[in-house]
Amino acid sequence: MKLCVLILLLFGMLFTASAEVTRIQIEQRRAFADGAHFGNTGAYEAISGRLFFAVDPENKANGRITDLDLANRNANGQVEFWADFFLLQPIDPAKGSGRLLYDVHNRGNKLALWTFNEGLRSNDPLTMEHAGNGFLFRQGYSLLWTGWNGDVAEDGTGRLLAGLPLARQKDGKPLTGRNYVEFSVDEKTYSRAFFESPWGSPKAYPSASLDNAEATLTMRPDRATAAVEVARKDWAFAEFKEGRAVVNATSLYLKTGFKPGWIYELVYTARDPRVSGLGLAGLRDAVAFFRYGGSGNPAMGRLQQAYIFGISQSGRLGHHFFYEGLNLDEKKQKVFDGAILHVAGAGKGLFNYRFAMATVYGTYRRANLSPADFFPFAATLQTDPLSGKKGESLARLRKGVGMPKIFFVQTGTEYWSRAASLLHTDVEGEKDIKIDENVRIYSIAGAQHLGGGKTDKGICQYPRSPLKHRGPVLRALLVAMDNWVSEGGEPPASCYPRIDDGTLVDLATFGKQFPKISGVMTPAVRYQPLQLDPGSRWHSEGIADKVPAEAGEAYRTLVPAVDVDGNELAGIRLPEVRVPLATYMGWNLRDEKYGAGGVLAGLHGGYLALPLRRVAGDPRLPILERYPTRENYLGKYTDAVLDLQQQGYLLDEDAVRMLKQAAGQDLWGQ
Repeated sequence: MKLCVLILLLFGMLFTASAEVTRIQIEQRRAFADGAHFGNTGAYEAISGRLFFAVDPENKANGRITDLDLANRNANGQVEFWADFFLLQPIDPAKGSGRLLYDVHNRGNKLALWTFNEGLRSNDPLTMEHAGNGFLFRQGYSLLWTGWNGDVAEDGTGRLLAGLPLARQKDGKPLTGRNYVEFSVDEKTYSRAFFESPWGSPKAYPSASLDNAEATLTMRPDRATAAVEVARKDWAFAEFKEGRAVVNATSLYLKTGFKPGWIYELVYTARDPRVSGLGLAGLRDAVAFFRYGGSGNPAMGRLQQAYIFGISQSGRLGHHFFYEGLNLDEKKQKVFDGAILHVAGAGKGLFNYRFAMATVYGTYRRANLSPADFFPFAATLQTDPLSGKKGESLARLRKGVGMPKIFFVQTGTEYWSRAASLLHTDVEGEKDIKIDENVRIYSIAGAQHLGGGKTDKGICQYPRSPLKHRGPVLRALLVAMDNWVSEGGEPPASCYPRIDDGTLVDLATFGKQFPKISGVMTPAVRYQPLQLDPGSRWHSEGIADKVPAEAGEAYRTLVPAVDVDGNELAGIRLPEVRVPLATYMGWNLRDEKYGAGGVLAGLHGGYLALPLRRVAGDPRLPILERYPTRENYLGKYTDAVLDLQQQGYLLDEDAVRMLKQAAGQDLWGQ
């Protein structure tokens, strides 16, 4: 107890920082994994607490922060806010690698140890279970998490929080504006919180009043059907609890209940928008503080390189962070040297806008009218024929020294449900485009957005994919990224489907290629972001004047071509895909009982095991014919593993593990 008080006295004080962190409050400093040693790095410590920030609204580095001029200022004319932090670092600085891996939390959750180390997922990682295989620790990394998302609500699970100020009118009165929320459920329910998510429901913007006479609610069974307005008497701002509707300004209650699979759209007057872009500025300044900061910095003098890593929403955040040109802090110090942005598709997000909600993203069926995915998509100068505008997503970084090295890593799902092809084709889907010299793009063939898991169907028609890709591929790519940044070593070549070699195709071509398996339908659609017009102030000021946005034409997306087994031809083809015992799909279809039957099932992939012997209605070559003996299978599998290892897509330790796992296959004694 005395030690904790002493730490708070020493570090919970104001100091002159070399970044815009004004105060660090260390609440706990603990041994990690009971002091276990990890290779040559030795033992780690866990340091957690809160960072306090003050940013200058007049500094050009903050010029892109929406509504910063409407936040309260302190006596020095600065805007203050705070964020939680959690740092894991080697106890002995001399044994660390000097590398920082910043894991962008996903809705408050820490994912890097779960991903790279395959440890038990936790928001308070302290044990050997959380350390997993120890990979990041054996590599000598310091790991940092900070709160950046003002949407995240405390729920007792230790999610990282950020305290962002509200934007107010110049006279101090609450700021209001039109807002748009879409709802869709898989099971009948009578109420739904705004932007409710299985990964954590965010703090939504409340209705300005409970009657909100100008609010409208519409419903429709699918995107192709015209929306019908729901009578105002049949819904309310409320939640259904214990058999009755209880008023709630951030929840929608429907007297007849929500129909599974239907789309409900609410437009209402909201109040109290957060200055959400400060979350990105805080991320910038937190990393700059730990990397360059002075008094009170527990990582003082330890770090030479810093890399940002994000999965899904967190990957989109990384792309958007660079799009906003935020990789230089207020003192023009470079924040990140490299980035691994995983399963982000071609999207960015609603991270720096008035009434921004970080959790929103588009798929074919959902959130089509939320402008989270917008031109420019690629890190190459392009022209948008729909609007006549030119642009590239990294343009603002080219004006200074803030350009990082970037890996965009996708799975098959992102091509179907997150418009990944727009990262490397023109927006009309007619030709491949040149990839920036600072960028590499990797597609993991047949993998699904959510990673390999159980093969139960969930809401889907077909079993979900067990293909395990995240750990093995991302470990190899992190090593490659560090070598690229630190030593100038060339990383593995970009590996993704292309138009010019026929491995990236339109929907009709895909439908002809996929094997005609009895009872298996192929998708009739894929996600194509719409050209949306939220009004003239959207891109310049972050304010929507048209709510919902006006919808124009769709940007044309393409999907990966497949072989005779239905497995993707291009990308990083893991041994399970190159030497298949199954068809691995980046897509799946919804089961009718959950509504919208036959439509793309969001971010789920699929899995269709190959038959052992010939089966009527399945043209795929059965396992016992393509691999007559166990030795034949293992020989081909070994060749596939060694090839990936030589190309730099697998580390030695993962190659050995895969070979051991394959040796356990015993299908030939049946």
